[in-house]
Amino acid sequence: MSATTAPTGTLVGRLLVRGMLAGLLAGLFAFAVAYVAGEPSVNASIAVEEAAAKAEHAAAHSHGAGHAAAAEDPEEEEIVSRDLQSTAGLATGVLVYGVALGGIASLAFCFVLGRVGRFTPKATAALVAAAAFTTVYLVPFLKYPATPPAVGNPDTIGKRTTLFFLMVLLSVLLGIAAIVAGRRLAPRLGNWNATVVAGLGFVAAVGIACAFLPANEDAVKPEFPAAVLWDFRLATLGIQAVLWVAFGLAFGLLADRLLAPRPAAAQAVQAAPAA
Repeated sequence: MSATTAPTGTLVGRLLVRGMLAGLLAGLFAFAVAYVAGEPSVNASIAVEEAAAKAEHAAAHSHGAGHAAAAEDPEEEEIVSRDLQSTAGLATGVLVYGVALGGIASLAFCFVLGRVGRFTPKATAALVAAAAFTTVYLVPFLKYPATPPAVGNPDTIGKRTTLFFLMVLLSVLLGIAAIVAGRRLAPRLGNWNATVVAGLGFVAAVGIACAFLPANEDAVKPEFPAAVLWDFRLATLGIQAVLWVAFGLAFGLLADRLLAPRPAAAQAVQAAPAA
């Protein structure tokens, strides 16, 4: 089939399987980055939290309220060890996340291929991966950056989660609107100018959304070390970047091998009518 033709029928299912496989492979790379670059900052944040808890406990003892504090807040037993969380638990979460996003991105690839330009499967996969990274993670990250565990107010975690996913939804919808606008403006402005106008419109709309949505003022305690917070946020950004780059490369290769006609097969098809 042509590289610019939208896949139909069983090809969608075959691309879905390849997308999940590419997501699994990308998850392996993301897990390596998460373990090497992300876990040290997580351990540091947990150490800060434990030190703060010990300081509060010592202060309570100094004021003669040690027995009351111990009765009200007994030390909880660790159900899952930290070593298991940082290895098997982290790997399971990242790999499942990669497979799920790989499947969704492959379906988006099936819809986009042949509809936004005469791009090859590899180029389309790269564009889908870049768009997914930008709308699903980068834009929401700029408004609501990631925070290490146990550093914010636990009473507002529900509100903070809702705001983050609302920003994800707005970012995806605005990204789709920008693509539609670019396609409609292309006949009048040309592909390049239409892309620039649609991109600027997306940036402006995202800026307005960020201005109106409330901020997470209590997401991080004021006394939390800035260096640990900075390292954690850089690590999370790097994990997502590696995940989507690896997916774009792997899925582009797999999709191209499935959709692009091989030279021998193309020659056989051309020789069939003459025979």
